[in-house]
Amino acid sequence: MIPNVVRTWAPQGETPIHRHRQGQRDKISVISGISVSPGRHRLGLYYLLFYDNIGQEEVCMYLRELLRLLRGPVILLLDNSSTHKGKPIEQFLEKHPRLRIEHFPSYAPQLNPDEGVWSLAKRELANSCPKDVDELMDDILGSIDGIRNSQIKLRGCIAQSELSISLR
Repeated sequence: MIPNVVRTWAPQGETPIHRHRQGQRDKISVISGISVSPGRHRLGLYYLLFYDNIGQEEVCMYLRELLRLLRGPVILLLDNSSTHKGKPIEQFLEKHPRLRIEHFPSYAPQLNPDEGVWSLAKRELANSCPKDVDELMDDILGSIDGIRNSQIKLRGCIAQSELSISLR
């Protein structure tokens, strides 16, 4: 709920002022990923939102949802967050052999195309002052869905990463 303040435009002499309630610590956490279909190279953006921090159980919920939505074998690239490793994840993988997880090298956000998604989303959400967590949720959904519905934006997220994927 703490606004992300960035430089903006305003008429000369009219400093923009954003008001928000102090001390409000509500938050929304998001887990997301970009999919690339092997045949058509069609891109998708899959995400889940949570009203609290994301742990291993929430990651398993996300993985379950991915497997429900995607057919065939799934190879998932994850960063090295502690929430992406551990007993719950290992047990999930044992039960779902069509899912394989690979990890990016440590400290390599430049390889992760999903970083581009959040760069775009944060840019759109900048200078927003939602009144409550429900309004924040609406803002986030609008921002993510705008990215999700744009093949151009998703391709840009992959192109800006240093991950070598050809999408021809």
